[in-house]
Formats: sequence, C-alpha cells, structure tokens
Amino acid sequence: MELLHWFQKGLTFDEYLHSMNVYKEETLYILNEFELTEEEQQQAEMLQQHKLKAIVLTMDWCGDAMLNIPILLNIAATAHIDVRFLLRDDHLELMDQYLTNGTSRSIPIFIFIDEQGNEWAVWGPRAASIQKLVSEEQAKLPNKDALNFKEKQQEMIKHLVSSYQKESHLWREISTSIIETVKKK
Repeated sequence: MELLHWFQKGLTFDEYLHSMNVYKEETLYILNEFELTEEEQQQAEMLQQHKLKAIVLTMDWCGDAMLNIPILLNIAATAHIDVRFLLRDDHLELMDQYLTNGTSRSIPIFIFIDEQGNEWAVWGPRAASIQKLVSEEQAKLPNKDALNFKEKQQEMIKHLVSSYQKESHLWREISTSIIETVKKK
C-alpha cells in the first residue's frame, strides 16, 4: 500500500487522543508546555513550502510516544504538516517496513511524505541524546534472568517517564533532532 493511502487511513490527533487510555494527561501536559524557540519556528516555517504530511506509528502506552508526539505536533503546527496516527499493532504491514535496527518494532516512528506520497524523511523512535540516556539506564538493570529484573525494569521506565515530563531540555533536543531530520532532504 502506498504511503498516501496509509496517511488517509490514519487518525487525526483528536481521534487518537480520544482513543488513549495511557499517558493521555502526560501527553497533553507536554503539548501545552512545549514551545518552539524563535530559531526553531523559523526553521519550521521554511518547511511549509514542501507541503509535507506525517504518518505516526504509535501506541498510547509508549513513554517515548508520550514525549515525542507533542513536540512533533508543535513543529507540525508551524510547518503546516498534516499529521495522522496509526496504531502500530493494527498496522504491522507498514511498521515492518520501518523496523529499528532492522529487527525492532520500536515506536514512535514519524514518516514524512510529500504531496505525492513519496517518503521525504523518517524519524524515530528517539533522538540520539535520548537513546543515550535510555541506554545508560538500561545498563544499570540486573541481568534479564535475575528475579528482580522486571521490577527494576518497571522502576527504570517510571523514572524515564518522569524525566521526560520534567526535564524540558530533553524536549529541545528532540525538537532539534526532528527539524534537522526533516530539513536535511
């Protein structure tokens, strides 16, 4: 199926938000608190000429989606990028074309397309600096065979989600990463 058709199948943000059961308030918090810098606004405005659309592969339980989607939406509002959401688990045919490291169905994935539906750029599931942070936290976990692995993993996720909401410098790094990826084309 062509990317334009996938886009047309997608949910609007309001529809996606209405369907959310997890991280809804946290997503809205970041959406309402995050603002582009003047420089980011100028860069996003320069993207308007390309008349892009974006497909977001996501799930509501994903902490990275909670963090990245509101930032994308702020960029998209300025860049006039129409954004549609597809739930990963309902759209594996598309997801499997955008595996992380060729093996992982990591989300969110942002697929930017032009007016004709051609792929323009792909971003996700994390900015490099956020991946470094996550990798550092994962390195602290006990061996997967350890009795307390699941407990420690859940604590790590809770800590990361809290950091995602409180540490606004992370928001800036993500914004820069998304804008740089889209304007490289």
